[in-house]
Amino acid sequence: MKVLLTSAGVTNASIRSALEGLLGKPIAESSALFVPTAIYPFAGGAYGAWRALGGEAAPVLAGLGWKSLGVLELSALPSISEAAWVETVRQADALLVWGGDPVFLAYWLRRSGLASLLPTLPSVYVGVSAGSIAVTGSFVETFTDPPPAEYGALRWEPAVFTTPSGPVDRLLVTGEGVGLVDFAVIPHYENPNHPDAAAANARLWASHIPVPTYAIDDDTALVVGDGACQVVSEGRWELFQP
Repeated sequence: MKVLLTSAGVTNASIRSALEGLLGKPIAESSALFVPTAIYPFAGGAYGAWRALGGEAAPVLAGLGWKSLGVLELSALPSISEAAWVETVRQADALLVWGGDPVFLAYWLRRSGLASLLPTLPSVYVGVSAGSIAVTGSFVETFTDPPPAEYGALRWEPAVFTTPSGPVDRLLVTGEGVGLVDFAVIPHYENPNHPDAAAANARLWASHIPVPTYAIDDDTALVVGDGACQVVSEGRWELFQP
């Protein structure tokens, strides 16, 4: 499967060109399935899902001008026959996986059965934020409280991050992704709305990850088409070695 991992979606011409290169055709001639699952653990997640599909966030992913667009809700898949959805997934040119909670998303990628299907697909996996984090092997995410134990074998340790209003306590939670790529991702690098991913915090965050870690801003994407990772950027990014 070909992979395009982003922080905030298809935010500029360079990322759009990379996506069409992976698709092998224009977006306007391609079909896609949108996966909103990761957004639901957050307060107002239902509204966040709509904003991603038809609201102000749609232009960076769902609203790019796809020939056809469907919705694939991972938490529904275990309760229906595989015959109802597997072939639909196989026929899609792209899977568009929205952001939210990567621990929750990784759990549902596995439980739904989609994780085992992904490596066999000829399509393009497009991740946004948590959608990018969850397809790595071992990832670390910041939390204020421990995630529920039923989401898998998790471990965490405390850390102190720097913010404009002073130091804050964080839990660095290590989870198991689905292993589509062999590196880790820290999204929203140096975005003032995401102080956990400021440069100093990202460096501390990456020091807890045992694989190479890309910190990418909202104008950067990681492209994996032939096994190697290529950075496509009109913004800022940094690679941290373990």
